Parts: sequence; C-alpha cells; structure tokens
Amino acid sequence: MTDFTLSKDADGVAFITWDVPGKSMNVLSREAFTLVGELIDQALADDEIKGIVITSGKEGSFAGGMDLSTLATIRQEAGDEPAQALFDFVMSGHNILRRLELAGMDPKSKKGGKPVACAINGTCAGIGTEIALACHHRVMTSNPKAKIGLPEILLGIFPGGGGTMRYSRMVGAMAAAPVLLEGKMMDSKKAKGAQLIDAVADDPVAVAKEWVLNAKDADLVKPWDAKGYKMPGGAPYHPAGFMTFVGASAMVNGKTQGAFPAAKALLSSIYEGALVDFDTALKIEARWFTNVLMNPSSSAMIRSLFLNKEALEKGAVRPKDVPDQRVKKVGVLGAGMMGAGIALVSAQAGMEVVLIDRDQEAADKGKAYSETYLDKGIKRGKVTAEKKEAMLGQITATPDLENLRGCDLIIEAVFEDPCVKAEMTKKVEAIIPEDCIFASNTSTLPITDLAKASVRPEQFIGIHFFSPVEKMFLVEIIKGKETGDRAVAKALDYVRQIRKTPIVVNDARFFYANRCIIPYINEGARMITEGVSPILIDNAARQLGFPVGPIQLTDETSIDLGAKIARATKAAMGDAYPDSPSDDLIFWMEEQGRLGRKANAGFFDYDDKGKRVEYWKGLQDKYPLAAEQPDLIEVQERLMFAQVLEAVRALEEGVLEDIREGDVGAILGWGFAPWSGGPLSWLDIIGTPYASERCDQLTEAYGERFACPPLLREMAEKGQSFYGRFNPEAEAA
Repeated sequence: MTDFTLSKDADGVAFITWDVPGKSMNVLSREAFTLVGELIDQALADDEIKGIVITSGKEGSFAGGMDLSTLATIRQEAGDEPAQALFDFVMSGHNILRRLELAGMDPKSKKGGKPVACAINGTCAGIGTEIALACHHRVMTSNPKAKIGLPEILLGIFPGGGGTMRYSRMVGAMAAAPVLLEGKMMDSKKAKGAQLIDAVADDPVAVAKEWVLNAKDADLVKPWDAKGYKMPGGAPYHPAGFMTFVGASAMVNGKTQGAFPAAKALLSSIYEGALVDFDTALKIEARWFTNVLMNPSSSAMIRSLFLNKEALEKGAVRPKDVPDQRVKKVGVLGAGMMGAGIALVSAQAGMEVVLIDRDQEAADKGKAYSETYLDKGIKRGKVTAEKKEAMLGQITATPDLENLRGCDLIIEAVFEDPCVKAEMTKKVEAIIPEDCIFASNTSTLPITDLAKASVRPEQFIGIHFFSPVEKMFLVEIIKGKETGDRAVAKALDYVRQIRKTPIVVNDARFFYANRCIIPYINEGARMITEGVSPILIDNAARQLGFPVGPIQLTDETSIDLGAKIARATKAAMGDAYPDSPSDDLIFWMEEQGRLGRKANAGFFDYDDKGKRVEYWKGLQDKYPLAAEQPDLIEVQERLMFAQVLEAVRALEEGVLEDIREGDVGAILGWGFAPWSGGPLSWLDIIGTPYASERCDQLTEAYGERFACPPLLREMAEKGQSFYGRFNPEAEAA
C-alpha cells in the first residue's frame, strides 16, 4: 500500500486519495510528497481525465501536517550542506504544488487547464492546508468537530509549503496575520469567512466533483497568476500597504517581544515576497523557511512540542506490562476550584464523577462550576443544551462518602494540610474497592509522607494539576517510594482520557514544576531588594518568551501563598533552610496586606474592576531603585539559570527520569521560554561548556544558588549535550 492512490470514475474525474497505512491521521513524508507529484503529473497527462479531486481515506480527518522527523533526516543526510538540502527539499515541494496549481494551462492564455478541487473530509492542518490552498476550489465537511488551519508557528516554524505566500496574497497581509501568526485551528464556518475554504458541505467529495465537472477556465486562474493582480490591502510600496506592514511588524514584535524567530521570518517572507512575482516569492519563502529550520530554536521547539510531547501522550513512560487502566468512575474529594475543575474535565472525558465536599451546598457549588463553563460554551455555539444536560448528569455532587463505592480512581483535592489529607485518606479507603487507586492533587506536600496514611501505599500516587484545570495542558504525576506500576499506569491512562500531557516524576520537595518555578519567582523578588526596577525584571522575562514576568506571576498566584510555602519549607528544613532576602520582601508585603490580584493590591495597583494599573510605587519606599540598573542580559541570565539549574539537579537526583519530561513539563507547566525547547534544550543551545563557565561567574557575583551542578560540570568537561547523552534517538528534529 502507498500513501496516495489514483483512481478515476466513469465521468472522467480522477481521485487522488491520501491514506497513510497504519496511521489514524495522514502525515506527509518525503517519499509520499514525490509520489503525489507523480500522480498529479499522471492525471494531468491523461486525456480521459477532466479534472481532479484530492481527498482523504481517513474518516473524519484530512491531514495532520508534515512528518517533522523528515526534516531531521534531511539535515542528517546532508553532511556539510544541511541548509542547501533543506532548501532543495522545500523547493521540490513548491514545484509539485505549482504544477498542481497551474494544472497544465497554457502559460499565456491561462486556458486549457484541468480543474482541481480539494474535498476536506475532516481536520486539516499544516501541509494538508497548504495542499488545499494550491487547489482551485476547497470544499470542507460541515462536521463541527472538523478544524482547519496553519498551526506551524506554534512549533517554532511557519507555513513553508507555499501557505504563507498563497494565503497572504489571497486576503492581504493584515487579514492573513492572525491566521498565520496565531496558528489557531477553526471550524468550517470561520474558515469560509477567512477564505481558507470556498464551500461547506455534508458530502464534500460529491460537491467537489460537481464543481470540477462544471468549472470554467477562469475558475482555475489564481489571482496572483491573473494579469493586473494587486495585493489586497496594498503591497509594501503602496501607501496603504506600507502602513499595513508597519502595523503588522509592530503587532508581531508586541506579541513575541522578539523572542520567536519564526514570527519575524514569516513577516519578512510576506513583505519581501509581495515585492516580486509569485514564483520568485516562493523562493523567498523557501529561503526564510530554511533560515528558520537552521535556527536551533526551531529544532528544539519541534523536538519538545511535537516529537517529545506526542511520545509522552502516547505512553512513552507508561509501565509496559500493565493492562489498560482507563477510568470509568472517578471520585473527586473537595469541590473547591481545583476539585471542580477536575470534575469538569473528567465529565468531559465521559467518566462518571462523584464530587464530594463537606456539605451539599459546597458540593453543589463545585458542580455549578461545570454548569457555568458549559453555559459559556452554549453561548459560543460549542456546546448544545443536550450535551450540557448529559455532562451534568455524569456528575453527582454530594457530601456522602458512600457514593464513592465502585470508583476505580480517587483524586483528593482537599485543603493543603497533611493532617486533613490523612484523615480523608483513611475515611475513603474504608469505603472504596480494594483495587481502587488513590491520588492526591498536591503541589508541594511529599507523596511518600502522604501515603503513610494509606493501607495500600503501592496504590497511592500524586496527580498534580495546574490551575485552571480545564485550560492548563500539563499534569504532573508523582511516584512515592512505594507507588506501584499499576498506580502509575492508572494515572497516565486517566491523563490520556482527559486529553492532557503527562510527565512522571519521583517524589521530592516541590516535585519538578514548582521546584523550578519557585527559584524564578524568588530571583525576581531578590532583584527588587537589590534595587532593580520591577519593570525591567518583568520585561526581561517577557523578552525571553515567558508569558508573564516573575513579579506579575507572584501577584497572580498570591503573595500570601508564597509566604505560606516559605514558612512550611523553613519548618521542614530547619537549619538547612537558606535565608533569603526574597522571603523578607514577601513577608513584608504580606504584613502590608498587599496579597496580590485577589486583594486588588500587590506588586501592582489595581482599579475597582481588578485591572492592573501600574507597579506599586510604595515598593521603592522600602527598596529604593538603584541609581544604576543592571544590563538586560544579566537580568535575563539570572532568571534563566535560576530555573535551568534546578532542572539539571532534578535530573541529577533522579526526580526526572526522562529528559523529555523536563522540557515538555517546563513549557506546558509554567510557560518556560517556548522558543528554547525547554530548560535542558536551552542548555544544549548555549552549550554546556558556556553554561558551566557562566555558573561560576554568577556564583561569584550572586551566591551559591548558581553553583554549577556536578552533572553539568562533568558534561561541560566532556563537551556533551543533554540530548546527546540522555536521549540520542530523539536528537533535534
């Protein structure tokens, strides 16, 4: 079997069907791209064929994009000329789609071509959408679950298969920018409004065929191939177009802060391509695309956000000898914000949910969270009243623990107090089946200690959700010292059911995510005590690609939470706890009653509606601004090294068992500079020798918290990279 097949019917219409054997979704390989080119040429040369319909043999799916491992293979095979090899590969793809687009028409008269339609029978992304854009007509299924888009920018690249040039010339630079730069997938209705498709139908293949049989010569000529073409909104040398590109440039830099090379390359490609004819524009797109592919940032992003993320979601770290552990009935203990969110995502996944709280009113309030969420979905047209009723029917809100009988998974999300959790564990284990797995949703309390309250510690595990549960993609699974494989498999299968990305770590203080986040927050606070401007600190972080800086993050998560964690950690560590000026700042803010956003007063001032106004000037009364502010790079490296060194120590100590989880967890868990591919990928980008040397410099200037971990020192001396040493089969894409 091959990825593409050609057939023709009695009406003279050829069907090129994309159906990759053994895969649930079509992805395009290098060999398959060559094959589709041959089939296109074959169909164009066959006099019996009147036109072509390109479609998919996968039910509910057209294409998932390019097989990104192809790019790694090309680079590896190229030896000393990887850029040339990548450019040649991209141009060969352009040539294939250009032959499809011109469809055998006469170069001068633009007549005599064969109509080509694309029948998009399901979700369509990346190169699938770019193939569709090269066709003369695009018909998409009316199935509301089907989505289409160009999401490449989210992986650190941009649509380099002609999608950037074609779409920007169709609708203009300003209209194209949101689709290309945000990478959002959209349903057929929105896609038609955005001109990604031409028609919506229940049977896209039949409608596409009908269009092919009735198409005229003029229907085949793309706007950029027609005489007198002008770019919508104006080309760069046109007064209106000039302002468009100035605005687009400002928008890109405002959103990316210059941290994501693909966004700038995409805009440059559109700008330069708009100055020349279409075929030359395709070469420009190919050059910029190659430029991005050669940037280590894109390699790291592809590896972490596509290859590694997909591997973890498919069970790369799941115990192999444990049978399927999918959850049928889950009990959620605690109907507060976290418990309510867990109940919601569990019900969305089709599970029966028992939501427990101290009384009926509290339990009902937790269930109401799902109702409010679904009502918003109804207003946006994403949820039906029937679906809402069915989902709410799956959630039983009650204070009665007897309802937990028959559960195969319990997720405890009660108050973050060991005594409260222990009491609940004992009560619930007296009721639930003996084979039920018990999980604690805790962000800081050691799982091994919590498991002491359990009569079955091998069935006790940590499942750490991030807030808000329904929006955050990462779930951190924590193994206690006695946690068994079945508990791990159960947690992983549950996370797969709720369609989130899991990482599995061994038990240690703060686990993995919070272990790295806390030093980031503390370093920002410490800099304030040194007189560094909070504006400089937060902007330095944003220019690294972090969604928010450490000062703003502290306000968002609440200052008293930071104070509580500091006190609890100090109590647990005793004399070993390192005193820090950052604690002094947090405790002082707490005393002032400035607890963050929730109190409408923190490091920021807020208006009556809770909107941030400006940084609180009273901060400088206690910590005056230094007359001379530090260099931007110095601030950025302090913020970066504070986190990445904890990631290295987590790997060194065995908290992290798989390097992929360290990178994926960092990006999805707290937004660690996505362009870098994660903390360990970032160290590979800058090189372990430089990282080791920089640690010594930072240690001398700022203290032992920047001391180079022995593992990093050893790797620096040997000239090793993290992915070269710990995961050679997943070397950069």
